[in-house]
Amino acid sequence: MSPRTADTAVAVHPLLAERWSPRSFDTAHELGDEQLVALLEAARWAPSARNTQPWRFLVGRRGDTTYKRIFEALVPGNQLWAGTSSALIAAVAAELPDGGEPHHGSAYDTGLAVAQLSVQAHALGLHAHQMGGFDAEALRTGLGVPAGARPLSVTAVGVLAEADLLPDDLRDRETAARARRPLVETFFADGWGKPLAVDLDG
Repeated sequence: MSPRTADTAVAVHPLLAERWSPRSFDTAHELGDEQLVALLEAARWAPSARNTQPWRFLVGRRGDTTYKRIFEALVPGNQLWAGTSSALIAAVAAELPDGGEPHHGSAYDTGLAVAQLSVQAHALGLHAHQMGGFDAEALRTGLGVPAGARPLSVTAVGVLAEADLLPDDLRDRETAARARRPLVETFFADGWGKPLAVDLDG
């Protein structure tokens, strides 16, 4: 088990156990068309309610205008590191799909699409870091996101670089042990807060 592999109660697929969200990316790496399309296809084939596919993505590769505008919409703390990534991909939920009826599950479905993109990135030897720290209105204005569509997240994609390239505080976060709440504090049965009973020895 590598230091970044999740310490799970039972084995899960390596793509899930090994996936993590770094901040240090290789500035020499360029995301090619085939890799990019693989990421987008993974997102495109996510499940959605009634197959409405409410997700839309604004895709920028380092050096192009879309990348620049997405980067400018990030909060300063994310700008400290995200500009080294090979791509910045903004996920937008179409809350009023083509039929015009509100889609109340659009954010959930869009999140599924982003999750599939992030797992596909890991399968390709890339890393993805999702961010909620950005100015949605700046993104909306800069890239013409219409009314009825809500920017939800920005994902930085690239190849991992050394943690020592980061400022001290970010380097410490980059190398800190990964952790999650225990199962008993997260998964319930027979009522809220009542831990799900499972037998891992049986």
